[in-house]
Amino acid sequence: MQCYTELTPPTAVTHSLSLPFISANSNNLVVAKTSLLQIFSTKTIEVEVAGLAARDAGKREIAYDPTINDEDGLADSFMGEDSAMRVDRTKQTKLILVAEYTLSGTITSLVRIKTLSSKSGGEALLVGFRDAKLSLVEWDPQRPGISTISIHYYEQDELQGNPWAPSLKDCVNYLSADPGSRCAALKFGARNLAILPFKQDEEDANMDDWDEELDGPRPADKTASKATNGDSKKEETPYGSSFVLRLPSLDPNLTHPIHLAFLYEYREPTFGIICSATSPAASLLNERKDNLTYMVFTLDLHQRASTTILSVGGLPYDLFEVVPLPAPVGGALLVGYNELIHIDQSGKANGVGVNMFAKQCTSFALVDQSDLQMRLEGCKVGQLSIQNGEMIIILQTGELAILSFHVDGRSVSGLSVRRVSSEAGGLILLGCVSSISSLGQNSFFVGSERADSIVLGWTRKSNQLARRKSRIELAGEDDVLDEDEDDIDDDADDDLYGDGPSIAQAASNGAGQPDSSNTKAGDYVFSIHDSLLSIAPIIDVTLGSSNIYVDDMEKADFEGVTSDLELAAAMGREKAGAVAIVHRNIQPKVIGKFEFPEARGIWTMSAKRPTEKGLEASKEKSAMSGDYGADAQYDRLMIVSKVLPDGNETSDVYALTSASFEALTGTEFEPAAGATIEAGTLGNGMRVIQVLKSEVRSYDGDLGLAQILPMYDDDTGAEPKIVSASFADPYLLLFRDDSSIFVAQCDDNNELEEIEREDVALLATKWLTGCLYDDATGAFAPVQSDKGHKAKESVMMFLLSAGGALHIYALPDLSKAVYVAEGLCFVPPVLSADYAARRSAARETLTEILVANLGDEISTFPYLILRPSNDDLTIYEPFRLNSSLTSNTLSSTLHFLKIHNPHLAQNPDVSAEETADDVQVTRNEPMRAIANLDGYSAVFVPGGSPNFILKSSKSTPKVINLQGVGVRGMSGFHTEGCDRGFIYADVEGIARVAQLPMDTNFAELGVSLRKVALHEDVHGIAYHPPMQCYVVGTSSQVEFELPKDNDYHREWAQEDIAFKPTMEKGSLKLINPINWTVIQTIELDPSELVMCIKTLNLEVSETTNERRQLVTVGTAITKGEDLPTRGRIYVYDIVNVIPEPDRPETNKKLKEIAREDIPRGAVTAVSEIGTQGFMLVAQGQKCMVRGLKEDNSLLPVAFLDMNCYVTTMKELPGTGLCVFGDIIKGIWFAGYTEEPYKMIQFGKSSKNMEIVVADLLPDGKELHIIAADSNCNLHVLQYDPEHPKSVHGQILLHRTTFSLGGHLPTSMTLLPRTKAPTLLPPSPDAMDIAADATIPEHEILMTCNTGSISLLSPLSESQYRRLSTLASHLTNTLYHACGLNPRAYRVDRDAPDGMVGSRTVVDGSMLMRWGELGSQRRSEVAGRVGVDVEEVREDLVALMGGLGYL
Repeated sequence: MQCYTELTPPTAVTHSLSLPFISANSNNLVVAKTSLLQIFSTKTIEVEVAGLAARDAGKREIAYDPTINDEDGLADSFMGEDSAMRVDRTKQTKLILVAEYTLSGTITSLVRIKTLSSKSGGEALLVGFRDAKLSLVEWDPQRPGISTISIHYYEQDELQGNPWAPSLKDCVNYLSADPGSRCAALKFGARNLAILPFKQDEEDANMDDWDEELDGPRPADKTASKATNGDSKKEETPYGSSFVLRLPSLDPNLTHPIHLAFLYEYREPTFGIICSATSPAASLLNERKDNLTYMVFTLDLHQRASTTILSVGGLPYDLFEVVPLPAPVGGALLVGYNELIHIDQSGKANGVGVNMFAKQCTSFALVDQSDLQMRLEGCKVGQLSIQNGEMIIILQTGELAILSFHVDGRSVSGLSVRRVSSEAGGLILLGCVSSISSLGQNSFFVGSERADSIVLGWTRKSNQLARRKSRIELAGEDDVLDEDEDDIDDDADDDLYGDGPSIAQAASNGAGQPDSSNTKAGDYVFSIHDSLLSIAPIIDVTLGSSNIYVDDMEKADFEGVTSDLELAAAMGREKAGAVAIVHRNIQPKVIGKFEFPEARGIWTMSAKRPTEKGLEASKEKSAMSGDYGADAQYDRLMIVSKVLPDGNETSDVYALTSASFEALTGTEFEPAAGATIEAGTLGNGMRVIQVLKSEVRSYDGDLGLAQILPMYDDDTGAEPKIVSASFADPYLLLFRDDSSIFVAQCDDNNELEEIEREDVALLATKWLTGCLYDDATGAFAPVQSDKGHKAKESVMMFLLSAGGALHIYALPDLSKAVYVAEGLCFVPPVLSADYAARRSAARETLTEILVANLGDEISTFPYLILRPSNDDLTIYEPFRLNSSLTSNTLSSTLHFLKIHNPHLAQNPDVSAEETADDVQVTRNEPMRAIANLDGYSAVFVPGGSPNFILKSSKSTPKVINLQGVGVRGMSGFHTEGCDRGFIYADVEGIARVAQLPMDTNFAELGVSLRKVALHEDVHGIAYHPPMQCYVVGTSSQVEFELPKDNDYHREWAQEDIAFKPTMEKGSLKLINPINWTVIQTIELDPSELVMCIKTLNLEVSETTNERRQLVTVGTAITKGEDLPTRGRIYVYDIVNVIPEPDRPETNKKLKEIAREDIPRGAVTAVSEIGTQGFMLVAQGQKCMVRGLKEDNSLLPVAFLDMNCYVTTMKELPGTGLCVFGDIIKGIWFAGYTEEPYKMIQFGKSSKNMEIVVADLLPDGKELHIIAADSNCNLHVLQYDPEHPKSVHGQILLHRTTFSLGGHLPTSMTLLPRTKAPTLLPPSPDAMDIAADATIPEHEILMTCNTGSISLLSPLSESQYRRLSTLASHLTNTLYHACGLNPRAYRVDRDAPDGMVGSRTVVDGSMLMRWGELGSQRRSEVAGRVGVDVEEVREDLVALMGGLGYL
């Protein structure tokens, strides 16, 4: 059987919601990516923008005063000439990931619910799923994460109504919540409405308008007194019992509900719904014009009844959404394809038509703005300005428009729409959006399934001259202004969700009145503040060579650190179309490469030269020290620990140049002193510290010897050797071979002095390892406070005892540990000071611990990283509990939460030579924290499986391998020629100075990802190996013209309309991967679209039988539904040509070899077939084998009649065995013979399936067919003619069905599988196992429309039993977010029982959570599976290590 493993998570944002979730005052964004739920917080940072405002002023030709928007403007104006160099600062909203959860369900809705009480004080989140499930979750600060309050099911058959009602999956299910959080409504099935009431404090709900001056003092809060009395009753649920309403029972017109939403400003839960008694259709416009009705119903939750309070009929047929509007506008906005209609609470309607078709499709009275020529299909509308109720419209193309309301008092008298100009940011979005969520005053989040999701910020262009006031006036008004702004900030969300006072009164004070300058088309300026990376939807993939270099010199530099292949994916839609280049590992950009076989440890540092006497020490240590600041300086020195060929250990010092290093002589540095254990700087960069085995040496910045600190015990006379060390200014921590520690401090004169170890336990305990951490943020402060922490007082010492306990000391106080956690060696999911495991529990063998900051320029946070003997890292995130019950000490408030890390270290392929070298060398490489590695605060793990731990503000920590062999020593490398790079020496004796590659993202997906933008729809991609180029099929939208020469429709020639429909026009682009530029574009005919593109090894000569790799393209020519679709086959070669001037990469070109027109049907798939260099072409309802003749024609030699429409066609290379997928009829399996030429059908699937993609998967002597249908199910079929149920192979055996949730596969690629080296000792029957080749040789790489990349791997019988049992135990053991059932998620509810099968595909996402268990639970679960923990790990490494060439 097989195992399905997700390699990268989905990236397409389907839903988003902003709410205070983590606490009552937080501003959080919840983002749903099909089955991934992410929770972000927002952070506002100041960014320098040189002269932006001045440039805008220049455009408008007005005098620009830089002091207007600057509070320090007065001070700046006295700075003389320097003020000309002023840099404007603008605020930007950034996202910071708080938590993420992979859910066993497909998210269809997110709404916010304000419950009576929650654990965090924030609001609750109601999540709707595709199977008519609802989960109510809240944030639990006790174990920071989401906690499920309840789950509600509405998928029972009796709720579905009559037997012929459509199934749940065929209906649009969505959720809407009352702004007052009194109830939520789930529309599911064809016309069912489930109402889930929520308990609210009745006084609060009905006293929003209480005025103490008029109504007397407000009554005392009863709920507070209840809480203090301490009810002994059990805690009540926040929700009431739900009920289901049939929509037609509310009103007969509700037989065809289109959309509903709850409205603002009603005392009872009230929703507006667009509906129709007859189904609306564009084709029946003459019969059913204006047949929609907008109705408003008020719900009585106690009586479970409803009342109709409003009905507006005769609405246009194309309305598709109800957008509720808060005060001051109120009512609802109805969005159609051609118009926008506002209906207020009294039923008064105002509308605007945005194109010429609005008049034709409706008789409803609309203001004519047809000159806008807008298409509103797929658009999204969001709140822009709370003050005057302006809305933003984002069209399907990504263009922006502003909707304004003309308000007279409390009623709307009209609407107007205006586009946002490109200068004001109207075109910065690249495509269709899926959601809009406000993030505060001046920014909102725009989610997209087709492009990167964006945080969009906006500013108002106000008339600077009109608003100029003297600074004195402004200073006098400061208090008032600040107060008003705060109020607006606080009330922004309140007004959106109806639980705050209306801001309509604020409009009278001038703040909300739109003056003439603000109503112009250019009044809003939009800019991108932040973005979430997306590679969705992935359309097609191919594998290309990574080893493409400009010259031999570059090739020599990159040898050994480049993978064999790269995965190139055609992704995105419309202007977001791009090619994504994916590698599993980090492939460094090598700047310098050197032979350095003796190097073992490397340390670089930016030591300061001895300062002039005039500079005081205090000035030197201050942050304003300019060139003397340690961060401002480039690295100057490098100390290298060496092992010479004769076995002697020495250390050398080098001076760093731009991208290299040279030996430094003439200093007091002594190479013969022995090997360096650790090196660094103390005393704010004034002292270079070299830790040797027997002593510590201190040098000044010019390497003049300042101090020698010997390791000599006065009491015993022993001289313990130093094993490891850790630095944190001004402290030094040493570990010695007698398991003791030594702590020294650098005083004001930069002299090292030992700190007395007063704690008896500190002397008596044996210490294995530890580190120092400079706690600048106060994460480990003994008592948490808002005040800043002095750097000297915030250095924490973390120690790991031989017993596996974690001890934390706050330096310089060594009298008592501030925190002790005995259970660290059991690596529990949550580590606390009082965690205790059973005595017999299995322990993790920890060899090193490190506390370091991980993050980027936006946010960094400390993490505790544990390194066990097998290098499978465990990462803990510290968190504090603010509990009033316990004392506020560190030991009671500090906890550590284990971060999900599926990365398993590669088993090093240790050669005999390395084994004989030195056993200690492989384990003597400590983890290295790098404060700035190309913007990342990162940790490097050297050894046999070298990797980086990287984290961005929008991701969790990711462990990513470094391409190449094992690494001995590594350090940061920051010079003029290598900005924020690193230097490392590998086990093959080569040292490299390198950087992280440019324009590449690592942390968000956990893989190396680079995007090459094409700004067009991408349909297919192929790689041409001989010329090392990519060919991409793209299309763009062009206006459609009716044929002028049609004799049957002569009137077409006279047609003249301004607003024409658009059609796709295809093109082929040739991309050179040397610099990823398009070097040739071939335009196809109008209405011709690329359907498939492949590189095939074809025979080009019948006489010489010469073969050549040729690019074959299949296209479709579709000119309308009333004309037949035609197809075309192109065959191209890529040839060398003379390049264009100054563009050496343009030395290749596509040359057309053959072209064949297909009169009936599109060419939907092409493939190689057989052994003679022929091609198999799916053309219309036939599949033909064609050969390329000498005269460049394509001769058909064999064919097979197909069914309806071939979506996919694959051949098992070189065998002639083919699989065909049909959009209606399912799977066909056929064979091709060459003597004579013949296509024979062998078997087909027993049931009709809507196949979108399929492939063949050989597994030993068995042949499986993997097929994916349009319901996101994966079917495993088998061709076995000897099985009695297969009727001699005519029926393909249906082995199992595996549901992928909402991830629709778009491509399948059969790949060879590499074997990972094993660490298990050889068993007695090792020879037999090797002969049987337990690990199969192939696996299937799958991509999905949600941007996820996954792997389907065959398993041997023993592996399948182990891993399926393990997955079952993990399903029962682990916590599942939102209370969902992983087993039910993987079974399609609508699949017949016979299709599911008893032996299901193993869910790899469960297996990847193996690391979440503590060591005790791991050994228990492994014992139940029947193996030990090492064997489970080996199975998981074998599963993940199959793509060694990527």
